[in-house]
Amino acid sequence: MTDTPNDLEALRQHIDAVDADILRLISDRAATAQRVAQLKSTEDPQAVFYRPEREAQVLRRIMSLNTGPLDNEEIGRLFREIMSACLALEQPIKVAYLGPEGTFTQQAAIKHFGESAVSLPMAAIDEVFREVEAGAVNYGVVPVENSTEGVINHTLDSFMDSGLRISGEVVLRIHHHLLVAETTRRDKVSRIYSHPQSFAQCRKWLDAHFPQAERVPVSSNAEAARLVKTEWHSAAIAGDMAAKLYGLTRLAEKIEDSPDNATRFLVIGSQVVPLSGEDKTSIVVAMRNQPGALHELLEPFHRHQIDMTRLETRPSRTGAWNYVFFIDFKGHIDESRVSAVLEEVKLRAAELKVLGSYPIGVL
Repeated sequence: MTDTPNDLEALRQHIDAVDADILRLISDRAATAQRVAQLKSTEDPQAVFYRPEREAQVLRRIMSLNTGPLDNEEIGRLFREIMSACLALEQPIKVAYLGPEGTFTQQAAIKHFGESAVSLPMAAIDEVFREVEAGAVNYGVVPVENSTEGVINHTLDSFMDSGLRISGEVVLRIHHHLLVAETTRRDKVSRIYSHPQSFAQCRKWLDAHFPQAERVPVSSNAEAARLVKTEWHSAAIAGDMAAKLYGLTRLAEKIEDSPDNATRFLVIGSQVVPLSGEDKTSIVVAMRNQPGALHELLEPFHRHQIDMTRLETRPSRTGAWNYVFFIDFKGHIDESRVSAVLEEVKLRAAELKVLGSYPIGVL
């Protein structure tokens, strides 16, 4: 049975009425955000408008109220953009990210802050740190680990010398595509450009489909996409943003070897983030070079039943054969059991540095 023209017209009128209600409510929310900004500015000229813990709480609440038919992630993305646009009325956020334009790091920055944030590409991870430290931008976004290729050591090393704090995290599902330009002779592809990590994540697919093609590593997938525009015999491995930016076509989709391929990004800033209710803490610890040092470091976490989510080791810069440990665990430094553990670790360690407590990624 199909709807009659009268039924369809009634449904369209209902949609029009709902759209009007949505517009009115969004406008009401935006006006309220402006009043919040005015109140904050009156009370404190140096007021902080973006509150990571508050935004995480709002998104979690909205997603918990969702009854469908749109899934939680879609609802979360819609509200993220509403919140981003409303925040821009208060004070636009400037975000530095590892560029160039079209990288997965830019995609992560937009996922976290929304399209209304002003995103600025940087050439290297340490440049992102410097821009935030100098106050030229409010936040920075840098990659920290990939589910198949492991940690990004440049990011960990930058934290060792920086006074910045982690204020958030973003987990991005990474889908790689083989991209070509309009002028590409698809049956004559003999060169493929991409970032070295992307080559590693697509190794098996490339071996099966383009075993003879030259694999040319470049600084980013966006740069790979740019190069393809100028050559008739080349292709690039990159994501959706790069494809859109440079007007490329997908010759093959989702060519990553692991279907669960994901990269975790960190949001860095200068502010301490209060409790959100579902938080994570990151620390770096230097232990004395002695037998049982790792056991001494980990034992308090086990005894206090704190869930450790990541443990990485990096060589110390202060002496040969000394190491520092980067640790992520669930909880916030303002929680009593977390502060108790950190006090114990501080007594056992040569050095302890808290990189930040921040909301666990919502989207």
